[in-house]
Amino acid sequence: MKYNIYILFLALAYFGNCTHAQSLLDELNQEYTNTPQYEIAVFKSTRISIGHSTKTLQKGVLEIGARNRFWNLSDEDIQSFIADKMSTRFSLEYSITDRFTFGVGATTLDGIFDSFIKYKLVRQQKKGFPFSLTILQNASYQSKDSEINDIHQGDTFINRLAFTSQVLVSRKITSRFSVQLSPTFIHRVSSTFEEDPSNHFALGVGGRYKIGGHISLVSEYYHLFNPLKSRDTYNAFALGVNWELSDVMLQFQITNTQGIEENNFITQTPNNFNFKDENFVFGFTGIFILHFRNGLKK
Repeated sequence: MKYNIYILFLALAYFGNCTHAQSLLDELNQEYTNTPQYEIAVFKSTRISIGHSTKTLQKGVLEIGARNRFWNLSDEDIQSFIADKMSTRFSLEYSITDRFTFGVGATTLDGIFDSFIKYKLVRQQKKGFPFSLTILQNASYQSKDSEINDIHQGDTFINRLAFTSQVLVSRKITSRFSVQLSPTFIHRVSSTFEEDPSNHFALGVGGRYKIGGHISLVSEYYHLFNPLKSRDTYNAFALGVNWELSDVMLQFQITNTQGIEENNFITQTPNNFNFKDENFVFGFTGIFILHFRNGLKK
């Protein structure tokens, strides 16, 4: 009788522990199920090719960038080592949180200085919200008259300002393929010619396809709905390759835009895309990442 009571006690203890363990497991499963699972690497860079992507930097990350454009002039024979003309934008971008990034830059062409803030509102979920949504506000100052469009922006500081607002909407469709739409509004404080609008509306379309390893094909197109009327301009287009090397990103593109800052390349691209001199522009970007937050890099 004593042994029967002992065995009964062990059995009850065993089943009690199993029940308790199962209860804990059910709670953990419920918590795991309720935790959103986000898509990662929708885009690997803060730029698809020529324009911003929905990606923001991780907290404590500083991005140092040099974006270059090279092209030849059709009516001059002045080719140097690489090309007749080039333009470079040097930039610094830093993220205060995983969602909030700000940056500054300076472009040699037209002496453009710009800054922006970028905030990710929503991240795409694997089972849930189907898009990533980021807003961007850019301000730029053109210190020199335009070399490529002969557009005089005005003699005062205020008249040389322009502001670009974008809503960036992206979706990772497969593990390799991501797309983005970029509704854009641009306001220029001053226009030299009365027939030119001060407000512009554009829509950007871009995509990334990972072809293997750390290499992706990228492309972008910006359609400007109300272009300048004082002279011919064209919609910006780019096709390129992004190569990821740990804390370095290299981007190569062929494009028709000589400008690098948003207002400049969206509203003032003077050439159509083809392989003729001036119309064909080669772009090269080098980006280096510095980590200032312990344990950020894995």
